[in-house]
Amino acid sequence: MKKVVVDLFAWCGGMSLGFQNAGFDIVGAYELWDKAATTYEVNFEHPVYREDLSDAATAIKRIKALNPDIIIGGPPCQDFSHAGKRVEDKRAALTEAFAEIVAAITPRWFVMENVDRAQKSVSYSTARDILKNAGYGLTEVVLNAGLCGVPQRRKRFFCFGALNADDGFLSEHINVSLSKKEMTLRDYFGQSLDFEYYYRHPRNYSRRAIYSIDEPSATIRGVNRPVPQGYPGHHLDAKELDGTIRALTTLERALIQTFPPNFKWYGNKTDVELMVGNAVPVKLAEFVANALAHYMQKDGYNRSDGAFLVCEPFLEWLRDNQTMSGRTQRDTISRLKRADAICSMPQEPEAYYLFTLEQSDDYKSLTPTVRSQLKRSVSLYSEYRKAVRTAAV
Repeated sequence: MKKVVVDLFAWCGGMSLGFQNAGFDIVGAYELWDKAATTYEVNFEHPVYREDLSDAATAIKRIKALNPDIIIGGPPCQDFSHAGKRVEDKRAALTEAFAEIVAAITPRWFVMENVDRAQKSVSYSTARDILKNAGYGLTEVVLNAGLCGVPQRRKRFFCFGALNADDGFLSEHINVSLSKKEMTLRDYFGQSLDFEYYYRHPRNYSRRAIYSIDEPSATIRGVNRPVPQGYPGHHLDAKELDGTIRALTTLERALIQTFPPNFKWYGNKTDVELMVGNAVPVKLAEFVANALAHYMQKDGYNRSDGAFLVCEPFLEWLRDNQTMSGRTQRDTISRLKRADAICSMPQEPEAYYLFTLEQSDDYKSLTPTVRSQLKRSVSLYSEYRKAVRTAAV
């Protein structure tokens, strides 16, 4: 069963494509910059909305109508980046807007991406408080893309959220899934490259600039400059500069970001270089999506069953721990389905679910006996889920 995803601050679609490759169903994306939105539009079938998400109240109404199971996104990060001013301004506040949107819509899961420095920012601290107060357990991790299937040494911060989960719920799986060795360009491209060394313009000449394909690429940035006349060289360069060494092409940089060769780019060269450099590498997003999918499967979620997954282990639990007969098990399942028909919510049937159920006019119209039976069935399912989580620790 596909899991419905909305991508906020989608840029040109690196996160969306990674999640789509992992089997998730992207139903909509939000991106304000027209060039990136158009690039996204020509590569995906679902709509992209050009909307300013800093107006969280308006955005919440529109996004909620898409009924997402998962919200993903990477709020603009220039003011957190190593290359930027490192001064937080209104763009950094979009991290808080992302959290406000998630907290208001309460999808069962979310994934937020940013540069590694963002984790220590004031804006993220505020966003974190918003998400925790909304009931999310968080897994916070800085991932090196080179250990996640990308031929690039690129560090990015990810915050995974799951309603009613413990903090660190995904840490162990991520740790065991990481590669033991960084991926090199030769590992990824095999014998298809027609060069052994290449130039990547440094921020200043105290840093190296010439790299080998037998190492991961340095972080792909939003600018791409040719070899300057009079380049002085650096003692850590992989090779001395000669006539065979050139800068990477725009397409080569996009391929290192693990976009497919047929991905379409819109805009002038400067626009495209900026999109390529600031995108989430597709294979990194795919790694993240697969990690989340693993947890979702372990957690027993199935959208078609609303808040309840009627699975064999639950029936066995009713039999073994509640000494229920087959008929009583079936009655319990029937009552869960009735509760879900009244109040269908993609989240754990804990106190908030019961509160919402009890406020429903359909629920209030039932007899006291039926209301009590529904609440009892929901409580039993809640006990079962707690037992599953305890056993997993």
